[in-house]
Formats: sequence, structure tokens, C-alpha cells
Amino acid sequence: MRLYRSATIFAILLLGCAPAAAASPGPIESWSRPPGTLAGKPGPDNTGVPAGVSLRVVTGDQVYTTDNQVISGLDIRGYVRIRAKNVTIKNSIVRGGAPRCNAPIIYVEGGSSATIQDSELVPSQPNACLDGIWATNATLQRLDIHGTVDGVKAFDNVVLQDSYIHHLSYFASDPNQGGTPTHNDAVQTYQGSRDITIRRNNLNPSTNAGTKGNAAYQVTQDGGLPATNLRIEANWLDGGGCMLNFSHKGGPTPMTGIYVTNNRFGRGSQFNCPILISTKTVLSQNAGNVWDDTGTPIPAPQQHD
Repeated sequence: MRLYRSATIFAILLLGCAPAAAASPGPIESWSRPPGTLAGKPGPDNTGVPAGVSLRVVTGDQVYTTDNQVISGLDIRGYVRIRAKNVTIKNSIVRGGAPRCNAPIIYVEGGSSATIQDSELVPSQPNACLDGIWATNATLQRLDIHGTVDGVKAFDNVVLQDSYIHHLSYFASDPNQGGTPTHNDAVQTYQGSRDITIRRNNLNPSTNAGTKGNAAYQVTQDGGLPATNLRIEANWLDGGGCMLNFSHKGGPTPMTGIYVTNNRFGRGSQFNCPILISTKTVLSQNAGNVWDDTGTPIPAPQQHD
């Protein structure tokens, strides 16, 4: 399966980063934290496998086909496929195995559903087209994902919460990019997907090779369907060309139903660009988004194709 990522961020080099009206202020601390969510910024000390959990090594690929199955306390040295409803994976490390192209370490397949929580995903053998999770109908909580090209590919009905995606793997040649370098995204939605919530995560697509990656969250509609009801709430975002990149490319226009609220943005993007939207993208809400270091409002989104 060929994957596509928007290249619109590179147009900033030609168009510049002219200042625009600021978004309204409102830091994360003013946002009502739902019960059960982390009190602090997600990082190495409060995501992944909790301290003190003993892990049992399981070697080889795992395919889970039993509804309501619970998998806990494993060090899985292989790939995971979920082909059942209401499967739970928790308190585990999943490492993948021999290099595979166009594959994730964990795949929640269409028609299935899962909760994946308090776990770490780190590939034992990174390669140029290996991602962390591909998910449909999934709740992803308190995950530590690193070492993959993309952290999460979010399809329909996904909640990513309280997770830490960081230090992705850069490769100079990616077969999905025609042999050009990888476009690393912490999270990507590319088929035209709906009902996705990205809440209280620490997302940074910067790589272990020192590159800043593509985006903390990249959205396109290459599958020809509308991407809508996307909620990006109270995250810490950094890195990339632009940290949030919403492009109508590939699907119905305009792209709407996007809510960006109460996020904190770092200063590490390549083009000093918190949010980029395409000419046929409309943010339904853009409020409370601030620079993390000062708490002052970020500029209005840049807009071009």
C-alpha cells in the first residue's frame, strides 16, 4: 500500500511566515482534565510500562482473534495483529521483528477494536516504512512510542491520550516517497478519516538523526473521503516543518470539522509555524493555543497549498 504525505509545508520557504492575527489565549491549565488522565506532561517517567511490572518474553508474531481478550505483562518480540473486538493490550513492550515495509508494529484491523495502554512500542529493527500503530476503533493511552517512521496512523474512531511520541527514525531513502527521505509524523491521518481525538499528548516528530520531521499531526484526504470531527485538545506539540498540518489534498473540499483547542506549542518547528491549513481547509475552532515557553497566543494559522 502506497502512503502519501503532504508536502505543503515546503511552500513556506517561498511564501514566508508573515505575522497574522493571534488566536485567543487560554492555557492547558484552564482546561477541565477528565478523570483518569495524567496530571502532568507525558514523558518517559509516566508513559509506557509502569515501574515494577515484570515482563514475560514472547517471541514471534502474535495475532489476537478472541473478543474481550486481555494481554498484559509481555515483552513481545514480533508484530501484533488484532482481529477481534474489545481486545486490551497493557503493561507490555512490543518490538516488532525482521524489517517489513508498509507495516506497523501493532495493527488494529478494520472491523476490530482495542484498548492499548501503559505500553511501549520500540522497533528492534527500524526500517524506512515501519510505523508504530495503525488503528481503527481504538483507545490508545499512556503509550511511549519511539524509533518508528510515524508514531500512529489514526483512522476512524481513535482516541490518543496521555501518550509520548518522540525520537522517530529518519531514513535518507523511503520507498513511499520515491526514494526521497522519510516524512516523519508523530500522528498521521491520510485516508480521509473521522472521529479522532488527540488529547493531552506530548508529540514531537523530530528524529534520532537530528531532523525535525514533518508534523506532530498531519492530515490529508488521500483516500477520497472527508476527514472530519478531528479534535486536537490540550497537547504539547513541537518539531516538524509546521507542528499541525491540515491539507484538503485528495478528498472532498473544504475540509472542516477540525477543533484545535488549548494546546501548547514549542519553538522547534523548522519554519516557526504552529499551524498550517490549506486553502480549502477551515478550522471549526481555534482557541486557547499558546507558546509553551511564554503562555502567549500563537499566530493565526498560515494558509496555502
